[in-house]
Amino acid sequence: MGAWIGTIIGALFAGIIIGPLARLVMPGKQDIGIFATIVAGAVGALVGGAIAQMLGVGDTSGIDWIKLALQIGAAALAVFGLLAIKKPSA
Repeated sequence: MGAWIGTIIGALFAGIIIGPLARLVMPGKQDIGIFATIVAGAVGALVGGAIAQMLGVGDTSGIDWIKLALQIGAAALAVFGLLAIKKPSA
C-alpha cells in the first residue's frame, strides 16, 4: 500500500510541471484552474509513464525524453477532456 501512496505523491509533483506544459502545447485559451491543471498533469504523468513502460522506454539512461513527451501528450488529452466536460451544452 505504501508504494501506491508514493506513486500518487510523485504523480502530483510531476503534475505541477507536466500540467502547465500540456496547456502550453494546446492551442487557444483553456479556462481551467490551477488545481485542474495539476490533476490533469498528474493523470498524464501516470498514463504516459504506463505507456512508456509498455513500449519499453520507461527507464533509460539519461533524460527520458520519450517518456516525458508521452506524459505531456497524455496530460494534454486530460486537459482536453476536462474542457469537454466543463463546456456547457447550449
